[in-house]
Amino acid sequence: MSSKNTITRTLPLLPLRGLTVFPYMVLHFDAGRPKSVAALEQAMVNNQEIFLVAQKEPEIDDPDEDGLYKVGTVSKIKQLLKLPGNTIRVLAEGINRGRVIEFLDNDKFFEVVIEEQISDEEVDDLESEALMRTVMNAFEEYIKLSNKVSPDALISINAVEEPGQFADIVAANVLVKNSDKQEVLEAFDPMNRLEILYKFLEREIQILKIEKKINIRVKKQIDKVQREYYLREQMKAIQKELGESDSISSEVEEYREKIEKANLPEEVEEKAEKELERFSRTPVSSPESAIIRTYLDWILELPWNYETEDNKDLRKAARILDEDHYGLEKVKERILEYLAILQLTESMKGPILCFVGPPGVGKTSIAKSIARALGRKFVLMSLGGVRDEAEIRGHRRTYVGSIPGTIVSSIRQAG
Repeated sequence: MSSKNTITRTLPLLPLRGLTVFPYMVLHFDAGRPKSVAALEQAMVNNQEIFLVAQKEPEIDDPDEDGLYKVGTVSKIKQLLKLPGNTIRVLAEGINRGRVIEFLDNDKFFEVVIEEQISDEEVDDLESEALMRTVMNAFEEYIKLSNKVSPDALISINAVEEPGQFADIVAANVLVKNSDKQEVLEAFDPMNRLEILYKFLEREIQILKIEKKINIRVKKQIDKVQREYYLREQMKAIQKELGESDSISSEVEEYREKIEKANLPEEVEEKAEKELERFSRTPVSSPESAIIRTYLDWILELPWNYETEDNKDLRKAARILDEDHYGLEKVKERILEYLAILQLTESMKGPILCFVGPPGVGKTSIAKSIARALGRKFVLMSLGGVRDEAEIRGHRRTYVGSIPGTIVSSIRQAG
């Protein structure tokens, strides 16, 4: 700061919480701290002038010198109004920037020696006009995206010709964060101030554009939900007129709750939801309704996320095999070998035990014993008399009364 544009003075200082005052700015604030009240009283004696500075940490009730910014605004107190609870409402107008040079020893209030900037430094007319136009264009774009600034503010700002004053007024109307405001306030050079302001304006515009995108996306989602709700209500009304009871809607809701609680795999849940939508639109009298209901019941009854944990204790397995069967030493030995290898490798995807023999020699009972030894569920699936592969793998859903085959039925039975 050049000396010809500044003067040195002593003024009472008032710390502001969450507020930054710019020159040419009129604002209200409440003061209730003893030091603040004492500073106001001193200011009223001393030509109603006071130095307003923002606190670095607004939540601190009694800040020290280090807790205050060194650049603030020399302000004129326009009005004081005493409120209940020893609080004073102040109407003040910012006049000039100032920088603290020294804190004086005063216990009652902050008293400081400041260097006050009484006029902005001279600027290049063409460069300043170009910068002002750039900032003005950005400010107009900001107003279009935001509803926070009134069009009247744009008219009044347009009338300002001084670059420094122009930057201060725009900053006061646009900037949200106190740290950003403080950075603009600390720029004593008008050209530097405009550049900093333009950087913040561009950032605010980008934030507003992202906010707009998010709002549009959320609105679309809400509109979709509302549309679905409206259509469902219409469907209920139509069903009521046709004499169809509310049983369908209640059944759909019941199925929806079951699907949510079933903790199905993602792909299965999507399929179930799709079928449920079809079910909600299908008339009760249609055969398709019964097919979809059966399909949903089967999906919900299958143990999608349940599996038994193998008990690989060989001694227990040997004991159970001996309890259930007398003799058959070679068979038992082969089974125990199989379990031993399973215990060592942790994975036996390839080998399958195959028991061969005439009826009644104990093939099924041996399989039951193995299941009991491992702690697995056992289901007997007899293929005797099966003449159609559909009985094993299930019928296609194009047939009325189609159900899954023996394998899926056995999985449901085992749980």
